[in-house]
Parts: sequence; structure tokens; C-alpha cells
Amino acid sequence: MNKTWIIAQREFFTRVRKKTFLLSTILLPVLIFGFYAMMIYFSVSSDAYRVAIVDEANILNDSIEKKKGEVTFEIVKADTAALRTMVDKGQYDGYLVIPAGYDIMTGDSLVFRSNKTVGLMTRGNIESQINSIVEKRRFLSLNISPKRLDSLKRKNEIQYSKITIDKKGDAKKESGVGLSYIVGFASGFLIYIVLFIYGTMVMRGVMEEKVSRIAEVIVSSVKPFQLMMGKIVGIGAVGLLQFVIWGILIVGLQLLLPLFFPELMDQAQATQVMQPGAGIQAAQNSSGMAEAMKNISQINFPLIIGTFIFYFFGGYLLYSSLFAAVGSAVNEDPQDAQSLLFPVIMPIIFAIVIMTKAVNDPNSGLAVFGSLFPLTSPVVMMARVAHGVPEGVTVFQLILSAVFLIIGFLGTTWVAAKIYRTGILLYGKKVTWKEMWKWAVRKS
Repeated sequence: MNKTWIIAQREFFTRVRKKTFLLSTILLPVLIFGFYAMMIYFSVSSDAYRVAIVDEANILNDSIEKKKGEVTFEIVKADTAALRTMVDKGQYDGYLVIPAGYDIMTGDSLVFRSNKTVGLMTRGNIESQINSIVEKRRFLSLNISPKRLDSLKRKNEIQYSKITIDKKGDAKKESGVGLSYIVGFASGFLIYIVLFIYGTMVMRGVMEEKVSRIAEVIVSSVKPFQLMMGKIVGIGAVGLLQFVIWGILIVGLQLLLPLFFPELMDQAQATQVMQPGAGIQAAQNSSGMAEAMKNISQINFPLIIGTFIFYFFGGYLLYSSLFAAVGSAVNEDPQDAQSLLFPVIMPIIFAIVIMTKAVNDPNSGLAVFGSLFPLTSPVVMMARVAHGVPEGVTVFQLILSAVFLIIGFLGTTWVAAKIYRTGILLYGKKVTWKEMWKWAVRKS
């Protein structure tokens, strides 16, 4: 055990002290934040698309609400020649003429003219605002007030919830399915990414020592199993540290966005087009936020975090042992690794496929199987746990899945250790899975 800890320390400090680790750990989130900030900066600092409107039909009553946003409108008194001149000089990006006699009830088409190509998003913004104004005038002409229009546009929403019976025998409503969907999918997908990235790191670390012949010197004083476990633990600690730093940096940098771009929230609010019925919509948004906060409070985050940590480490240890076994059997040719990795990667891919089913129907037979099978449970179980216990997964199934994962880790480690012991000292021969299986079942 002491030798395993020494090897783990060596793997950890050797990789952490490399410049590549510092660059990939610190620089990558900063670059992502930089690109994200540049996109926001250009979207915020870009000039609004200015549109001149000639209202010959007097639909707008010579006034239009000026809003800060991507497209701004201004009513002008000018003929077609003057409008073209203003567009050519850059005073406006385009103009729209509402001809005299325009019937707002028939909704005849209007012609927008510009000397430049109008983008799809800008076209949609122009059309939505003009249609909103015309629709509002249309209802006013029918003596329908905005308040009455709000009531007419009120939608009857159907809330989906699970009715459970508490200890007192009263019905208890539980909601938050949509948020559980997001949390479950995000957690499962995160473990899926971790298994790929850090499992590959273990395989490459084993391959590097084998190709450089360092393993021949190390195994003279350390058992192959101790060497393999030391590399798994050391590289796993590096990955965990890198993962924590990424999370802290990304979250911290995201919180700094309002400080760098205080006008971002103002523009986001300004670009929302006020449609008829906006009063009802605002009330619905307010109640929706309250409902979202209520749903967040109903999610059992301690259970999700604890389960995530367990399946994070359990899945990593299980798959890293298999990746280490593959790395020990591979020689200098990278194509050999690709052919041997296929049986290891397929269960991870199946897990993400099953997870897409589990987040929608956590109690389906496929979801239950995927959450119990050790090779898929680290990903699939997170999708079920997010729905709660016992709604998404029963306590018995959760305990059984944890036991199976531990047994699976011990089994894969035992098999991988036997493959590792033979493969780490084998050179010049292309190994197949059939031969690796013979190494695993061969008696010592």
C-alpha cells in the first residue's frame, strides 16, 4: 500500500508541475471566457439597425415608442428620393413606407428597402415589431382595450405533478420535473465526459512508461498491481484537481460578466418586444420565476451531490482500470489502441443513450437496467436520482446499484491487473482481446 501511495504521489506531482497542466487548467477557462466576452462585447457595442418609417396612413399617429435594442424605428416626413439619399448617406439603414389607404384589417404586405442585405435575425426583429404595432392598432379599431386583450390572451396552462401521500394521509403535490430533467442530464453527461477524458489519460500514461521502458525498471521493485493502482489514483487526483479548478474559474468568471458589461441586462430587457397581452405575460413570467425557485428548493441537492461524488469516483476507478489494461497491451502503434478500445468505449456510449431515456422515464425497464449494470450505472443513475427518492429511484435500487458498482470495480481491477502484469513487459507483438482474455483467466 505504501508503494502504491508513493507511485500515486509521483504521478500527481509530476503532472501537476508540468507547464502543459498549468496552461490547460488556467488558460483554457480564461480563453473560453475571453471568446464569450468578445461575443458579448460586439453584440452590446454594435450600433442599432436604424429604420425610417413614413406613415402615410397615419396608423402610428406620428409617434412610435423608441426602444434600445437591435432595431430602432423613427417616423420621418420625406419622399422616396429623400429617403434613398438618407440611406445612402448612412443616416438610416433602411426605410419602410406605410402607404395611404393601408388597411390594417387585411394586413397587406409592406415593402422594406435598404441598400444592404438584411440579416435573418434583423428581418425577424423588424417584422415582429411592426406586426406588434399593427396588431395593437387593429384591436383598438375594434374597441378592444389592451386590458381586455390581456384577458383574452390568457393561456390555461396544465401543470404536471406527482401526487404522493404523506404520513398524515394528506395529498402532497410535487413538481419540478423540468428542472430534474436538466440536473439529471447535466450530471450524467458530466460523468460521461470525465470517463472519456481521464480514462484516456490513464491509458496514455501507461503507454508512455511501457514505450520508454521505464516500466521494466519500476516492476523490479514494485508489483504490477501496485504500479497500476498508483497510476490510477495519481492521475485521477490530477483530473479531480483540474476539474475543480475549471469549475471554480468558469463559475467565477461568469459572475464577473455583469461587472464588465453592466449594460447587458438593460439590452436584454430592451430587446424583448412587448406584444399585446404583455401584462399577462409579465405576470406569468413572474409566477414562473416563483415556481422555478420553488422547484429548486424541492430538489434534494445533498443526495444528488453525494451520489454524484460516489458514481464519479466509482465510474472512474472502474473504467480507468480497463483503460490501463488496454494501455499495457499496446505497443508503439496508436492504431492498436483504437482497435482495443472499442469494447471499452461501447458501454460508455450505450450509457449516454440509455440516459436520454432515463431522464424522460426514470422508472422504465431500460432505465432500471442501465442504473444497475456497473458499466452504465455511473451515467444512468444520475438521471434517475435527480427525480428524487423514491420517485425516480427506490432506496433498494440505489443501494443495489452501489453494491454492483463496487463489485464491478473489484472485478475489473482484478482482471485488468492480470492483463497489466503480462502486457506491461510484452513488446513487439500485436495483442488481441482474445489473447488478453487468456492472460486474465490464466492461473498465477
